Amino acid sequence: MIKSKFNIANEKILKNVLVFKTNVFTEEESKMIVYIILDQFPTHKVNFDLDDCDNILRIEGVKISPIKVINIMMENQYQCCLLE
Repeated sequence: MIKSKFNIANEKILKNVLVFKTNVFTEEESKMIVYIILDQFPTHKVNFDLDDCDNILRIEGVKISPIKVINIMMENQYQCCLLE
């Protein structure tokens, strides 16, 4: 199959966004977790919304593995669950 420039451009735009409820409460904790996640997923966008009652972790990128994110959090003594 030959891909046109249009198809290749569209593939670059298609990204997933996963949202997790966490028990991360402080900005210091969130910065550490963002650093650790970016080490595993360097091309992704990662941020927290600690003003939300669920202390949201948001990850945007291609081929995001929710299991890997949950494992990273657990390895660092934090809990998270995927919100749908």
